[in-house]
Amino acid sequence: MKTAYVAVYETLADWEIGHLLVELRTGRFTGVPWQVVTVGESAEPVVTMGGMRIVPDMVLADVDPDDGDLLVLAGSAFWDDGQGDAFAKLAKTFLDDGIPVAAICGATAGLARAGLLDERKHTSAVKEYLQATGYQGSDNYVDERAVVGGDLITAGPDSPVQFARATLQRLGLADEQKLDAYEGVFHRADPAAYPILVG
Repeated sequence: MKTAYVAVYETLADWEIGHLLVELRTGRFTGVPWQVVTVGESAEPVVTMGGMRIVPDMVLADVDPDDGDLLVLAGSAFWDDGQGDAFAKLAKTFLDDGIPVAAICGATAGLARAGLLDERKHTSAVKEYLQATGYQGSDNYVDERAVVGGDLITAGPDSPVQFARATLQRLGLADEQKLDAYEGVFHRADPAAYPILVG
């Protein structure tokens, strides 16, 4: 079974990664369930923005990228406060090893500060949000809901469905027809998509 490491920290924006984690863990849409493992900087519980208390499955220091197939980074005030260096370093290790990293909202700012967006196509809330970090990647900014830039998947805070879709696409877990249907059901509420998903 493949493994998705999910970084957890205070004020994690739980709604941003919810669609993705459900589809990975259950495999209800892809037919391929994954193991979802939460990772904290320490073993202490964290509380998400939605008030959910999460006890990390493991600590950051024990993560071996060779044992993982994806790193997921959600937004949080944590990133906007200039924190997250340890998770950005982990993301660099994953990317250097050719292992996908999926980052949304504030996490993109953390990766921008670490220089991980400078040479990769990416998106975020708005370009100016990332420019405020002092990063050098503006030429690679793409004004889309979600962007796959090689092994890096990025999205803005208003695009959790597109984030899930782009990540599932990068992982090769569904074809374009099924991905269109997925986005149709959860984003446009297109009833014509249901037979494709269950068929």
